[in-house]
Amino acid sequence: MSQLSSKSGLKQGVIDGLPLLGGYIPVAISFGVIAVQAGFSTLEATLISIFIYAGASQFLLVAMVASGAPLWLAVCMTLLVNVRHVVYAPNLVPYLPQSKAWPYLMHGLTDQIFALAHTRLPLMDDAKKVDWFKGVSMVAWLSWIVGTALGGIAGDSLTQQWPILDSVMPFALPALFLVLLAPKFSSKLWSATLFVTMTAALFLALSAFKNAAIPLAALCGAITFYLLTSHVERKQSHAR
Repeated sequence: MSQLSSKSGLKQGVIDGLPLLGGYIPVAISFGVIAVQAGFSTLEATLISIFIYAGASQFLLVAMVASGAPLWLAVCMTLLVNVRHVVYAPNLVPYLPQSKAWPYLMHGLTDQIFALAHTRLPLMDDAKKVDWFKGVSMVAWLSWIVGTALGGIAGDSLTQQWPILDSVMPFALPALFLVLLAPKFSSKLWSATLFVTMTAALFLALSAFKNAAIPLAALCGAITFYLLTSHVERKQSHAR
């Protein structure tokens, strides 16, 4: 608490954002390489990271465009994957002071920033929260952009020198999300929910509905979590 109060909001945000570089830059490099291999230029890949800035959605967009899917479908699927942010932002509202900057700063809201914000914002003075969010989101966003550019520029030479990277790099993004999900497996409720979600995703990916596997699997997970939570609440109410 004393360390948090002694630093400016911007400086604390930058410091809190530095550990994200270890995850963001490798995944962004992976995206840059895959985007260039899919036929996008380095500039196009970098612009996608600047304006879309949503890891899973970017990989999906590039894969669908490369496979010849209609652009409207690729855009719709990208938006569907990003629907989770509609849930993220309202959950942060109790910790956010009034500011006209928030609508613009929400472009920097990612899964990792959301987790950090839930940890840090409740401990900070309101006067520092906007600057903190600016600092942490800017570090993450810039690292993602730089990583994408590096992947696009050096991707071919990297994969030629180390061919194994072609097999390893596509797993970088799933690995990042697995790290985020790992603590949830300590809960029986979340373990059951994640098991159903992953099973549904695998089944759908191998079926004729593979283009809709991500949103449909997410829907299955949400329904499972709701049903299990309702069951637990009913048991607790009966026990009383």
